[in-house]
Amino acid sequence: MRFFVFTIFPGYFDCFKNYGIVSKAIKSGKVEINTVNLRDFTEDKHRTVDDVVYGGGPGMLLKPEPIFKAYDYVKTISKNPYVLITEPWGRRFDQEFAKELSQKQDIVIICGRYEGVDERVKSIVDEEVSIGDFILSGGEPAAVVIMDSVVRLIPQVLSEEESLKVDSFSDGLLGYPNYTRPPEFRGMKVPEVLLSGNHKLISLWRRFMQLKKTYEKRPDLLEKAVLSLEDKKMLEYIYKGKNFEDYLKGEKIA
Repeated sequence: MRFFVFTIFPGYFDCFKNYGIVSKAIKSGKVEINTVNLRDFTEDKHRTVDDVVYGGGPGMLLKPEPIFKAYDYVKTISKNPYVLITEPWGRRFDQEFAKELSQKQDIVIICGRYEGVDERVKSIVDEEVSIGDFILSGGEPAAVVIMDSVVRLIPQVLSEEESLKVDSFSDGLLGYPNYTRPPEFRGMKVPEVLLSGNHKLISLWRRFMQLKKTYEKRPDLLEKAVLSLEDKKMLEYIYKGKNFEDYLKGEKIA
């Protein structure tokens, strides 16, 4: 099995690769862990991997270009890598998920940083994954957790005795999609509302998308969320499969 970890801190994984069961698996040739430095796929002298958020807001986002270029590079090595990205709304990582991943040949793990990644990166992602409802400084710790769990399930990595041990064992809504420069990349465009300069519309769009994402990915959160009358109106459109433009027309919002 081969892992390709997209990160801006490749040295983070040195200790992980050099100790314990993971080290044994690498030395035996059963596992490869390749750290892919996103800064190697930039073109400016500062090796910039992040940029400001379209529509305003705190923090920075990882740009799409370095991630796509890193992905293109991996595709020259692996025909069909399975791509994961660490996200708080992703599928909860558990033992069953680890077993599924242990059947893959090549896995890419995209480690987010700052406020996350440009939403267009999701077009190359097979699955979003979360290791729990808590905040980390980046995706690297989550990548370590995922790889460690999966490596243990690869045949002959654990001894018979160790194998037996394997069997023992902030309130609110999800975030809205974010985008950064360029405004169009590989045919994928930033939503026009974020380029409009109309802060009222941007705020409404973000809330609508926040509710929509929560409804689609973690509907259980809506049960305990404190919702305004406007939130409830938006949800009525979302439940009917309507989009933000339908909501604007229906509520006659300029």
